[in-house]
This record gives sequence, structure tokens and C-alpha cells, in this order.
Amino acid sequence: MMMKLMKTVLIAAALAATLSAAAQEATIRKNLGERIPQLQKIDEVSKSPMPGLFEIRVNGTEIYYTDAEGNFLLQGNLIDTKQRRNLTEERVDKLTAISFDSLPLKDAITIVRGNGKRKLAVFADPNCSFCKKFERDLLQVDNVTVHLFLYPILSADSNEKSRHIWCAKDKAKAWLDWMVRDQLPKAASCDSAAIERNIEIGRKYKINGTPLSIFADGSRVPGAIGAAEVEKRLTTVKN
Repeated sequence: MMMKLMKTVLIAAALAATLSAAAQEATIRKNLGERIPQLQKIDEVSKSPMPGLFEIRVNGTEIYYTDAEGNFLLQGNLIDTKQRRNLTEERVDKLTAISFDSLPLKDAITIVRGNGKRKLAVFADPNCSFCKKFERDLLQVDNVTVHLFLYPILSADSNEKSRHIWCAKDKAKAWLDWMVRDQLPKAASCDSAAIERNIEIGRKYKINGTPLSIFADGSRVPGAIGAAEVEKRLTTVKN
């Protein structure tokens, strides 16, 4: 009898907590939505690691913080000083991670070096100077397969150069000739719809700049990181 009573009490307490959390979330959504038009559509409300502070997620990956009633709003990084971790950055990294297996590799230029066992995907614009620097650094990384997604977002000329490269007989050579040696292949005709699909998937994953590297664990790294950093990440990530 006592066990049944305890079980009933625990169930009632859990239900009360759930109802309380739901009411709290509703209050936050209502107050923020009424006071800040940009927050009328909130993707998610959840407790943050800091007691009394709630995380607000909007537009997929934008993070804000508020109190239990939505009376105050914070924008910035939440830092765990004991562990020296940027919790906001970690959260955004998790939200923006891309499943490597979901990438349409048929729309990429594949470059294999050494045994090619390690994997890396890169979104790059042929007119991007940082992409050229990154490509030169990648030449120092061995035993890797690089899936290069042409991502012409800088100018109309970027799209034209991308078509030249994609339609070349040897796409990998054409890419390296241009990025490393400044030798653009001659214009050729082919089905270049893959380039448009790359732009669409880039928008889907909010890829706003180049180069952008995606490692086998789904982590994404913007910018022209050096060969040593690429090597470090390839070594620590399970392929």
C-alpha cells in the first residue's frame, strides 16, 4: 500500500513539474512575442546550464537568453568559467553540424591524396582569395579524400568560372590548376546543374562564406585554417 502511495505521489509531482515547465515556457513566449516582434516565432525554449536562465532559439541557430518571465533578454556568449567552455559557441556548433553522410557527394569534385582514408568536404568559391590560400595549404595534407563543392556566391564571374571547372574533362585538375596555378580551363558545355544544387544546399545549411570545411563528425570550420589545424582535426575525428 505504501509503495503504491509513493508511486502515485511521484507521478503527481512529475506531472506538476511538467505542467509548471509548460506554463513557464508559455509565459516566456507570450511576453517576448508581444514585446519584441522579431521573437514572435520562437523555435525552442529550454533551460540553460545557468540556474534561472533560459535559452531562446530563433531562426534555427540564433541563441538568446532570458529569465523565467521573459522580462529581460541577453544576447552574447554564456561562459562556463570553471570548465573554461563557451557554452553558446558549443550549442551553435551542435545546431549547425552537418551530417557528412547526407552531403550529395555526386555534386562535388573528389580529390584523393595518398590512401584517401580520411574525409573532408569543402565549400569554396573560385574567386575567393582565402579559398586559394586554403587550397595551397591542403596540398600539404596527405591520406585524405577532399570533396570540393563549387559554391559561387561572390559574383556572377564566380558562377562562370565554376562552370568552366565543372565542365572540364578532369575536374580535380582544373580546380587545382585555377586555385593553385591561376590557370583557368577553356570554356566547355555540360550539365552544370550540380552548381545550383550546391548553392541550394549551402543556403539550407546557412553557409554564408567561403571556404567552409566539414569534417566526418559533422563539425564545420569557417575560414582558411592552416594545414596543421586540418591535420589535427582529421586525426582526432573518427571517419
